[in-house]
Amino acid sequence: MLKKVDFLNSLKGLNEADLKAKIAEDELRMKKLSFAHAISPLENPQSIRSLRRDIARLKTALKQVQAAS
Repeated sequence: MLKKVDFLNSLKGLNEADLKAKIAEDELRMKKLSFAHAISPLENPQSIRSLRRDIARLKTALKQVQAAS
C-alpha cells in the first residue's frame, strides 16, 4: 500500500509529455519482462503484475491531466 501512495505522489508534478514518456518507457520494460518470462521463469513474476498496474495508474493520471486542460 505504501508503494502505491509513493507512486501516486510522484506523479503529481508531471505534465502530459512526461506522463506519455513514462508510459512508453514502462510499456517497453513490461514487454521485455514478458519475453524474458516466456523464455525462462522470472525470479519474481509478481513484478509483471505490479508493472502492469503502474502503467494503468499512469494512464489514469494522464486522462486526468488531459481532462483538466
